[in-house]
Amino acid sequence: MENYVGFALEKTMELLAIDSPTGYTAEAEEFVLKEFSALGFCAKRTTKGGILIDLGGEDAEDGLLLEAHADTLGGMVAEIKSNGRLRIVNVGGMNANNAEAENCRVVTKFDGIYEGTLQLCNASLHVNSDYNSISRKFDVMEVVLDEIVESAEDVKKLGIGVGDFVCFEPRSRVTKSGYIKSRFLDDKLSVGILLGLAKYLSDNKLQPSRRVYAHVTVYEEVGHGGSASVPVGVTEAISVDMGCVGSGLQCTERQVSICAKDSGGPYSYEVVKKLIAAAKKENADYAVDIYPHYGSDVEATLSAGHDIRHGLIGPGVYASHGYERSHKDGVLNTLKVLRGYLF
Repeated sequence: MENYVGFALEKTMELLAIDSPTGYTAEAEEFVLKEFSALGFCAKRTTKGGILIDLGGEDAEDGLLLEAHADTLGGMVAEIKSNGRLRIVNVGGMNANNAEAENCRVVTKFDGIYEGTLQLCNASLHVNSDYNSISRKFDVMEVVLDEIVESAEDVKKLGIGVGDFVCFEPRSRVTKSGYIKSRFLDDKLSVGILLGLAKYLSDNKLQPSRRVYAHVTVYEEVGHGGSASVPVGVTEAISVDMGCVGSGLQCTERQVSICAKDSGGPYSYEVVKKLIAAAKKENADYAVDIYPHYGSDVEATLSAGHDIRHGLIGPGVYASHGYERSHKDGVLNTLKVLRGYLF
């Protein structure tokens, strides 16, 4: 699978360059649709906006669904203030601490895109004596537009209004040592991994013994991404999402994480054992962990009433929901586990 890591990272970087906070995902959807189609697979957009891909395979009555998501965190304009600044609310779990001083783009509904920066209100340390003590929340932050605006009326004349999306700069890069740094590796890195898996299947003309589908969802960050569009015959669903790295957990950015339990409860014991067996078979570097604050697409699938077994894996990602970091080895080890699970 080493030959497919570069491809997975290339597609990840291309997708990271496309703004796609939950609710504003059409361009990302089109990218995913075209990329899977270009590899020779049948890919269709669901009514909800996700991309459902048939990766082939034989036994359609024991199908496997791999779920990843292309939607990300972001913001939305909640108020145009009298000083020409914008108060925003978060989309998904975007945290004000992690968004402060970040460049952003305000996407209007009909009048183009404007640049700005999310700043603390009265952001000059030389002026604000309370700068260090203020608890960072979106109510005390504002988007400072890179336009000559001094009033709410000036902003409205640009076409900016309440409900417009605010997209944050991902700052994506791959280092010489193989680290991948960016906002929104959750979960665009795993979409890249699924594209790498698809290319591996296509190049080698492989047909798994069971039918395999992929669903790239677009509402995961708000909790209902995987709640629909499960193909008939699917008995198992595995989220390919970010693996947690942090205090009390074993996983590093260079490993693949297999989740035994998260905020939604234990994952299928049978699936977890099979994922571990697949890792061992492929000599993948893996860790098994419990995530204290986490939910996944496959839990939404279960909550929607689908009768399936479920699991969760992903490359180790540090600083989740902030400026995230992973490593190409984590990508490789995730690809290895997926191959081991399929064959």
